[in-house]
Amino acid sequence: MTSNSGFREIRDQRIALHDGRELAARLWLPQSASLTPAPAILEYLPYRQRDGTAWRDESNYPVFAEAGYAGVRVDISGTGESDGDFDDEYSPRELADGVEIIAWIAEQDWCDGNVGMMGISWGGFNSLQIAALQPPALKAVIAIGTTVDRYNDDIHYKNGCLLYSNFWWSAVMLCYASRPPDPAIVGDRWRGLWRERLNSQPLPLETWLAHQHRDDYWRHGSVCEDYEAIKVPSLVISGWADGYVNAPPAAAQYFGGLAKAVNGPWIHKYPHFALPHPRMDFHAEALRWWDRWLRDVENGAESVPAYRAYISEAVRPGDYREQEPGRWVAEPSWPSPSIKNQVWFTSSQGNLTKQPPASASALLRSPLATGIAAGEWFTAKPDSELSADQRIDDAGSLVFDTAPLSEAIEILGRPLAKFELSLDQPLGNLAVRLVDVHPDGVCHRVSWGVINLAHRDGNATPEALTPGERIRVSIQLDECGYRFLSGHQIRLSVSTSYWPMIHPPPTSVTATVYLGAETQLSLPVRPSGDSHEVPTPAADTTPPPFPQHTPAEYQRVVETDRQNRVTRLRVIGDDGEVEIPPHGMRTRHRHEDCWSIADDDPLSARFESVHNSWMSRDGWSTRTICENLLTCDRNNFYVSARVTAYDNGTEFNVRDWKVTIPRNLV
Repeated sequence: MTSNSGFREIRDQRIALHDGRELAARLWLPQSASLTPAPAILEYLPYRQRDGTAWRDESNYPVFAEAGYAGVRVDISGTGESDGDFDDEYSPRELADGVEIIAWIAEQDWCDGNVGMMGISWGGFNSLQIAALQPPALKAVIAIGTTVDRYNDDIHYKNGCLLYSNFWWSAVMLCYASRPPDPAIVGDRWRGLWRERLNSQPLPLETWLAHQHRDDYWRHGSVCEDYEAIKVPSLVISGWADGYVNAPPAAAQYFGGLAKAVNGPWIHKYPHFALPHPRMDFHAEALRWWDRWLRDVENGAESVPAYRAYISEAVRPGDYREQEPGRWVAEPSWPSPSIKNQVWFTSSQGNLTKQPPASASALLRSPLATGIAAGEWFTAKPDSELSADQRIDDAGSLVFDTAPLSEAIEILGRPLAKFELSLDQPLGNLAVRLVDVHPDGVCHRVSWGVINLAHRDGNATPEALTPGERIRVSIQLDECGYRFLSGHQIRLSVSTSYWPMIHPPPTSVTATVYLGAETQLSLPVRPSGDSHEVPTPAADTTPPPFPQHTPAEYQRVVETDRQNRVTRLRVIGDDGEVEIPPHGMRTRHRHEDCWSIADDDPLSARFESVHNSWMSRDGWSTRTICENLLTCDRNNFYVSARVTAYDNGTEFNVRDWKVTIPRNLV
């Protein structure tokens, strides 16, 4: 236990569950809670509170504890120092354990019985999912970088398309779940617990690839299945550089009047230290939320606008984005009655026009490497992980441009693209991008959407196409807030490939796109000229970095092998060795990933990944090496993985997976 002026910290709390498992927790308790019980805030993750999220936790929970809130950071079963095994993301057991944790918190003598739940990404997901289970003590939620639809708005699938991040995140979780508990907490039994963990952990991709349609597996935990189950006030936040932009407006629209939404300019980080600037004073925002709903303070939190959004403008893709030009706006209600759809039609001359042009058609067969400028699905750094200049991908796409705008057009919402088309194959994908074309030709991607055309009538029971048959499809692009300036052009870009973001179909595809009245773009246009104040942090609220013993490294390289007609994307990420105070553990995580595809051979698509994780302290050291490979043919996906664990340099455990999974995207 450690003590500060305003709070005391318990680093090794155990929470006993009804089945005998104990989950590891770290607590920040206000000094006053020994006399006057306090409300509590729970964050519940598999990312290891003792080392994995320790730095991030230091940016939040001391601030909350100083303000009189108990912070409770819990490791999910089978992760960190928690007992049991890890089974899957957002599993029924995970959510049931979360309900039990909330009841445990409410019963502690330092808690007044009122609990809030908070988190980003995984913690944002399970905050909403547990809220839908309605544990009595849970009174409010703050969910950041979250989703309401696990099938269409997470890292696995998007409108029936298989996302590259399905493979990548499986490799990440295989590595995360393979790390041992800390002997300083669990004692001599750490080796036995580690071996059990290594031999019980799942290969996540085996499960995720087994559910290629939107079935009961994905409906579980998708709160859009029953929005009315969310009874507590929910503040839902994301950023335009993140993949999870659709949840905030969905919450404002469907959760009821006590839900509030924010979309800023940020990457996948807490908004008080996220980039690009401007940041948001998240601590003040959160404390106002907690004060209103956990302490019943009449502070007007329920009266803030339903949706606050950052309207970006004139964004230029580049190596690093420190600042995003634009301004904040606010919509009192959502959907906003002031936002009107503006329709643009496509012409055979490559124009977007206000009036339907004469009917025409265009052939489209994108090079398979079209999409290499897409960037990451969600970004952890505002650099080369962001989408690049879209001229790279537009070269393999059909593009339709407005004339240079005579006046600015501002949008907020989800653009909608409609197409009439036919394919020469029974399966095919379509990728659509909304692009800001600068006067000098630089192209910034504003929003995007994809569809597996077999899913044109829904994701539950897809149906293959009849080659040559004309069909009509609608693609809703992701939520965006953007102002196209005078002199700029609005571009609609369409491609049959978006690799590596989405996996290609089994055969190369040629689409015939029928232009005119039926192929169009609808933009959610809002009046301009207003602004709203969203305060930034008064000072840098990012805690000091932990001691760094070896430097971090990041590389993102696109290779074009002209001899063999292969395109490769290589990514290396190395955190460097970091020491975690005050217990002195040193950790390091390094991953090397390679996506490759050969020209006009979609069955050549291949993903390789190696993750290394090191942990050490005073003569104790461990390492896990997690190797992953995914290949395919016309009928199957082939997945292999190996986790090799080392104890003080000696091989401790080896486990292999070799899995064949039928392709079932139709």
